[in-house]
Amino acid sequence: MSTAEASSTSAGRGLAAAIGASLLFSAAIWYANARLAGWELAVRAPGGPRIYPWQLAEPGFWTHASAWAGYVMHQLTVWWLIWKAQSSSLRYTRELKPLNLVALGTTAGFVALHFVQTHLFYDGLAQDVPEWTAMWSVIVLLLVVLLMENRRRGIALGIPAGGFVEQAGAVARRYHGYYFAWATIYTFWYHPMVFTQGHALGFLYMFLLLTQGALMFTRMHVNRWWTLTLELLVILHGVLVAFMNVDGLWHMFGFGLAGIFFVTQSYGLGWKRSTSHALLAAYVAGVLAFYSQWGWQDFPAVFRIIGGYVVAIPLLALLIVLLARAFGLSARAQR
Repeated sequence: MSTAEASSTSAGRGLAAAIGASLLFSAAIWYANARLAGWELAVRAPGGPRIYPWQLAEPGFWTHASAWAGYVMHQLTVWWLIWKAQSSSLRYTRELKPLNLVALGTTAGFVALHFVQTHLFYDGLAQDVPEWTAMWSVIVLLLVVLLMENRRRGIALGIPAGGFVEQAGAVARRYHGYYFAWATIYTFWYHPMVFTQGHALGFLYMFLLLTQGALMFTRMHVNRWWTLTLELLVILHGVLVAFMNVDGLWHMFGFGLAGIFFVTQSYGLGWKRSTSHALLAAYVAGVLAFYSQWGWQDFPAVFRIIGGYVVAIPLLALLIVLLARAFGLSARAQR
């Protein structure tokens, strides 16, 4: 085995170990869930506004303090690690650096801390902040990824966008780590570590996103198949949560999010463009076939997500460019 192959194996083993640990943590959430049955949870008042169901009916000082203390320690630690990595002018390599090992260990430690905190005090940050903040933090994260990948796979049909959209992608490639760390860690601490189908997949997804951050400045961090897997997992999670909500809109999330893959993400996989075009045509045919049987009344729902994507990308790009100018941020990308 060559030195390069050995180094690549080192990074691959790090990722494999982190995935294994993520599955073990997920199994622990399932196994220990029965111990949480004694907590009295808040109940939505008849006719009252919707509330997040997994929060205590009568929280105390330590329920708030334990969640916020854990979140703040986790957040500041990871931000410091990102700053340390960037200020050290690290290069992308195939092997795990000492900083990666520290980041992976930090991630595991704070996951374990949140698990213990849930069983001692139950509440996450949901007691103090609205649910949409956690949801939109991750939605914006996924949109930023699309901007970052614009240069390689385009925004639509493999065609890169120029102008301020291209500028925003360059800024995002330089500074995305700080926002991504906030979005994932904030969402992670928003929820108590309880077991439902939605929470189980959601926490596994968070574990993998946190792992992605810990792999900073390694080639695995930018491996197209690994990063695409992280992007596509949101489809499975969205469909599953929609099924749990029994609102009949699972197809909106499934076809809508899948549409982004066929319109944008498939063009970055090294296939011939004609192959991606053919896959897009097959997707359109599949959508039409489904709604011809399901009923056309729900067909417009697909465009809520795809249309939202079309509107959100330029707005987010403009916001990033304006913030970069306001704070004097350089768009120089690290290699």
